[in-house]
Amino acid sequence: MGSRFRRTVLALLATGAACGPVLAADPAGVWLTETGSSRVRIAPCGGGYCGTIISAPGKGLDAKNPDPALRGRSVVGVQILDARQPEGGGFSGSLYNPNDGKTYSGSLKLTGPDALEVSGCVMSVFCKRQTWTRVK
Repeated sequence: MGSRFRRTVLALLATGAACGPVLAADPAGVWLTETGSSRVRIAPCGGGYCGTIISAPGKGLDAKNPDPALRGRSVVGVQILDARQPEGGGFSGSLYNPNDGKTYSGSLKLTGPDALEVSGCVMSVFCKRQTWTRVK
């Protein structure tokens, strides 16, 4: 029975059946922010991932945007994450925070199949991390 088991394992590897975890590690999808108030759709872009707000609480206006002309727009549809650079098992780039109107150096990294660590940093020293939950 040992050789039959080995042949089965080798056949599974050869057919790619063992590639499931690679697909599960894809951060593409809809994520609920740590506060549970907004949803962000993450999709592949430029060799990495970009994230766009698809729902926000209340009026959801971009009231703190540094551009006065954009302060009346809805944050729904605004791209807040641009992480196209592979880095340490995740991706890095920039992260816009509509709560304060600032853009930070940012990163994202899957920490589990349904957990995404998103961080934004000032001067690469002062960082804030959040864990977002995958919406199923």
